[in-house]
Formats: sequence, C-alpha cells, structure tokens
Amino acid sequence: MSFCKSPLKLAAAASVLALGSTVAHAKDWPSGYSKCADQAETCEIGSELHQVSFGAKDQWVIKNLKGNAACTVATFGSDPIADKTKKCAIGPVVSTTPTPSPTPTPTPTPTPTPTPSTSDVTSEAAPTTGWAGYDKGTTGGKGADTKSIYSVSSAWQLQNALKASGTQPRIIKVTGTIDMTSADNGGPFKNADDQAARNALVVPSNTTLIGLGASGQIRNARIEVKGVENVIVRNLQIINPCDIAPAWDPNDGASGNWNSEYDGIVVEGSKYVWIDHNTFTDAPVTDDLSPIEHGKTKQCHDGALDVKKASDYVTVSNNVFELHNKNNLIGSSDSATGDEGHLTVTFNNNYFRNVSERAPRVRFGKVHVYNNYYEGAKSGVTYPHQYSIGVAYKAKIISQNNAFDISGASSCKDVIQNPGSSSKTGAILDTGSILNGTAIKVGTDKGCEFSSNVGWGLPYTVKLLPAASVAESVKQNAGAGKITPR
Repeated sequence: MSFCKSPLKLAAAASVLALGSTVAHAKDWPSGYSKCADQAETCEIGSELHQVSFGAKDQWVIKNLKGNAACTVATFGSDPIADKTKKCAIGPVVSTTPTPSPTPTPTPTPTPTPTPSTSDVTSEAAPTTGWAGYDKGTTGGKGADTKSIYSVSSAWQLQNALKASGTQPRIIKVTGTIDMTSADNGGPFKNADDQAARNALVVPSNTTLIGLGASGQIRNARIEVKGVENVIVRNLQIINPCDIAPAWDPNDGASGNWNSEYDGIVVEGSKYVWIDHNTFTDAPVTDDLSPIEHGKTKQCHDGALDVKKASDYVTVSNNVFELHNKNNLIGSSDSATGDEGHLTVTFNNNYFRNVSERAPRVRFGKVHVYNNYYEGAKSGVTYPHQYSIGVAYKAKIISQNNAFDISGASSCKDVIQNPGSSSKTGAILDTGSILNGTAIKVGTDKGCEFSSNVGWGLPYTVKLLPAASVAESVKQNAGAGKITPR
C-alpha cells in the first residue's frame, strides 16, 4: 500500500492564518495545516485519517490520526520542543488507495534559517583531538547555503533531504521521532525484502546530520555512510534496528548462532567521519524480549556502530552506547586484508553502559581509545558483560586513561581480550587505565599478555583526563541532548 504525500514544506511559511478571532503564525505547524487544539486540549479530526502535527516554532512531529485525539506528548510519542506550549493542526487526508500523489514534492524546501554562524554547533568541525580532525579534517555541512539547510520531522522529508542532488555542503536538522515504519514511509515492514528496501538512510558526502534539542530520534533505520567523505552525525537518539527475520546458522560457533543484519550506523569505505554526542540503544526491544529457538536467543540486533572496508579518519566521541550486545566492530573479518594500513579510528569520552562486548573489537586498525567509561556487570541479566576492548587479528590499539567499573571483573583479562583465534591476535599499548579503581597492567597480567608493539604513534595531541575523573566527566557530557544545535 502506498500513501499520498501532500507538498509540505520543511519549514513553516511566513503567512498568517486566521482562525476565528485568534491569529497565529504558521510556524507552529506545517504550511497548509489548520490548527485544531492547543496542548492538552482535544483535536477533533473527523472520521477520515489525516496527517496531524504537534509542535511549535518550526519544530513538530506528524502522526496519522482520526476521530478525537488528545493534543499531548503521549498521543504523538515524543516531545519535539521541550519547555514550549505546543499546538496541534490538521493536515491532508491520508489516502488509502495505491494512487500516488499527483503533486509530490520532488525535493525538500529549505528552511528560511540563514547560514549558521561559526558559533552554531550545527557548523562545528571535528576537533583535532581525534582521527577525524587529522589532515584536512572533517567539516560536514559547514558553509551550507540556505538552500541546503533542511529541517525534517518525518521519514520522507529526511529521505528527500538526503537524496537532494549535488555534493555541496548540506545540514539536515532532525526534530522529533523519524520512524522508517511510519505511514509516510509505507508502514510496518512486511518481510525481510521489504525491510531491506525501506530502512536505509544513505548519507552523502559533505553532510551534517544533527538532532535539534533532546528530541531528535531515528528508529527502524540503518544509517549508511558508504563510499563518501566528510560526514558528521551528532545529537541523535538512535534506536538500533531490529532485523525482522534473523537467520539461524548452525555452523557459526560450536553450537550455532542467530545472525542479524543492520547496524545503527555503518561506515564503509569512507573518510573523514565524526560520530559525536549520540545515544545508541536497543531499548525498547532488548534481547530479553526475544524468543529462545535452537537453544539460543533469537537476537534481532547486529552492531550499534561498525567501521569497515578500509575507512579512515573516523572519530567516535561523547556517545552513549547502552543495552546492546555486539557494539562496535572495527574491521569485518580476518580475511579482509585490504584493511591493513587503514581503519584509523578514535574512540574518546564515550559511555559504554551495559554493553556485552565489542567496545570496540578491532582488526587491523590503528585505533586510539582514550578517556572512555565502561559500566556493567558480569552477572547482568539482559546484557551480561563479556569483554570491552577486543584485541583481534593485527589490531594496533593505543589505549589511554580508560575507566572500567565492571561488577564481577577482577583482572585485565575480564575487560581486554582477544575474542578470536589465539593464533590471530594483535597489539595494545595501554597506559593509565583502571579497573574498579585499580591500575590495569596490560601486557603483564595473566591472560592479558598482549604485545605493546603497535607500530605507530599518535599524529595529534590530546589532553588526557586522569582515569579517576573519567566516570564523572563522561556521565555529565556524553549522549544526545548535551549540546544545543539551533
């Protein structure tokens, strides 16, 4: 079934709508919509299914509704602009026929916002304290003109903004929840082929994709950064996608395993990428809700953020990674020898909370891991901790001043392991890291006798926090909603 789309603008028009004796600016709802209620009142929509907006001041979410609906956060599932009184407005009828809209909007209309100033975080470049700031650096959409700045609040608006022609800098601002299973993108996935066809958000070169405030959220999507350069993804709540048809492989491991597709973000064959101040989580679809089949949890999640296929100059900073099993894979396999000399990635100031493993797992890469905070428990029910840093085939890891608070862990091998074949290991040089308040001795502790000969040195300078100060700093600063784009 396809749904008609009205030619909504991505920013509010400047026209004034008169409703009885009340005059309101259209910026509180999309162009062409009519106000039906203030927040906490009832919106009388009628018997036909309509698009209905909820928001204020150029920020809103849209849901398909009919009948009488409460104009509340509970009805719309998210708050697009906190601390502001919101309004509801009725838009076009949602068609239930397969006939496409006769006047679709071919490309999104730009917001009237002027080009951001250098003080606006939407135009910030990656800092020089990580690989993404090295060499020519990562600027994303910095310098975008007004025609290439988009404000989006629905799946089709976001898709149009990503698909707009050209490689000029663009900034895409996300408000509210964007769900790839929403009606404007075809509804719930029908089968595995349908999910594969409709859940991709493909980010082009020279793009900044950023959430506004604390409300920007993406669900049921795989964000792909593939074969491009100069991309920034910031301040988004990313609900890790759930494969609706996991595949059972009886030859995976000693007793077989369920394998799923789709990562929250995947970086493949790309350069100059900055992933910053996002929150990645499986919630609300955590693994404990999955059935047991073939004696194993029918796990529907793959990675939260993976970096593969000779990608370079990537920084992953100030993110929260929580409630997930296989978190960060750097290098896809031992046989991917083209990764040798590549996979230059920095992980810094991230909060790994109740993550089972791969934080990160590294093959081949020159990976710098510093000032990250790890919190979990070996006896965790849903996501028991297995290990944090994986020193796999030909890994070349520099680790500095990381802090591990893992209940049930007692030595280096509990948090730093080679998760692969013992004959295919890598090297790690660690200084200043602590486990449950005690210094870790990588290279000498029993079961943690890795080589420290990583074969490279940092090409940039960082100011390290003492490991004892990492937990407080990271908890205060990591995750979506901690920066204020406008």
